[in-house]
Amino acid sequence: MGEHEPDPGLPPTLRRLWRRAERPRRGPKPALSVDAIVRAAAAIADAEGLAAVSMARVGDALGYSAMALYRHVESKDELLALLADHIAADLAMPAHAGDWRSGLHAWTLTQIEAVLARPWFLDLPLATVQPGPNRVRWLDEAFGVLRGIDLPAAEKLAIIGLLAQHVLAEGRVQVEAGRAAAAGARRARGLPADAPVGELTPDELAAANPLNDFEAVLRHLAEPADYPHLTEALAGGGDGFAAADPDTDVDFGLTIVLDGVEAYLRRRGAR
Repeated sequence: MGEHEPDPGLPPTLRRLWRRAERPRRGPKPALSVDAIVRAAAAIADAEGLAAVSMARVGDALGYSAMALYRHVESKDELLALLADHIAADLAMPAHAGDWRSGLHAWTLTQIEAVLARPWFLDLPLATVQPGPNRVRWLDEAFGVLRGIDLPAAEKLAIIGLLAQHVLAEGRVQVEAGRAAAAGARRARGLPADAPVGELTPDELAAANPLNDFEAVLRHLAEPADYPHLTEALAGGGDGFAAADPDTDVDFGLTIVLDGVEAYLRRRGAR
């Protein structure tokens, strides 16, 4: 495939997302660029969350007015699409055994880890923003893993989409549970609400796991006769509902999802 011919019918936002916007042929290179704006927005989101990102804040960080930014990025919605693609640029496929299952496991786990590293990713409108080159590259990685599977492209895309949904669901559960545990551990030790998580020990975070409150409700407030199945499960031994290791909890859920994919492939005779 050669260079694409410019399509005048493409929306300007999509051309900028794919860096296909026309650039001036003469004169010095502009000091302000789409890439500089996106990097500054990501730095603000890393430090304060996505809610802190605005055209005015990004402009202040770069030493420009918000109006100057609008010459390069049309709107806040366009900036969010650019941020979604910017995050995907850091995704790298790790080594795996080479079969479809280990490949999809690595592909999915890499995204969950990226979400945990940058929780503001969950606040992006991922279902509606237009796909950029980095997100499409990551999708291409998944299709490469499934290359030897005899399924139509639409079914492969549906499987990949299922795993992408699992990333968002698992990521949200882990992020929100982690925030709640950190807040509880800070309160228990009398630390300020903005104390870094690094000051808390693993034992303190485990003790503040939100599932502990759920178990306390069942043990001390709920009538066993009203919730017989939960009561029976909790009385069955073990350490309760909370997983001993959050990483094990993440891997358990992903294993169940991939078991379902494997059963589907077997039924379709696609293995």
